[in-house]
Amino acid sequence: MASKTRWRLLAVCAVCSFQFLEVKSSQEIMKKLTTGFAKALDECKKELNLGDHIMQDFINYWKEEYELINRDVGCAIMCMASKHDLITDDMKLHHGKTHEFAKTHGADDDMAKQIVSMIHECENTHADNNDDCNKTLEIAKCFKTKIHELKWAPSMETIIEELLTDI
Repeated sequence: MASKTRWRLLAVCAVCSFQFLEVKSSQEIMKKLTTGFAKALDECKKELNLGDHIMQDFINYWKEEYELINRDVGCAIMCMASKHDLITDDMKLHHGKTHEFAKTHGADDDMAKQIVSMIHECENTHADNNDDCNKTLEIAKCFKTKIHELKWAPSMETIIEELLTDI
């Protein structure tokens, strides 16, 4: 009887370890996606004439308790998505290019599909918002919530570290 209990315990530990590694892997991929996406931030900041205050919102983006309220963040995200060719001419998510962007930054096919699906759901939820910057801000907030629900949100400290390493 003790042998069966031991095997069950080992099986439970193995499953928990696998789930932990899967979450850690997803967090690592989200870190790569975030840092890859953020490479266009400086260019967009200059183009849109945004002050340094915008950096605070991006530094805190993945913090669950941080509330995004600045419309300029939406404008910057829209600009960055455009620089990466992730949106169409009518300012909607380009599914194929977003899928490829995710895969280029480490996501497998299933994760890339899930990311595109989440963004698309958020986009549909806010489709009636006529202000592109506000709409993009709301989509970003929605996406952030979905990523936190999956426990995929990367640590901002590691993202900042990665960005500073690239400089």
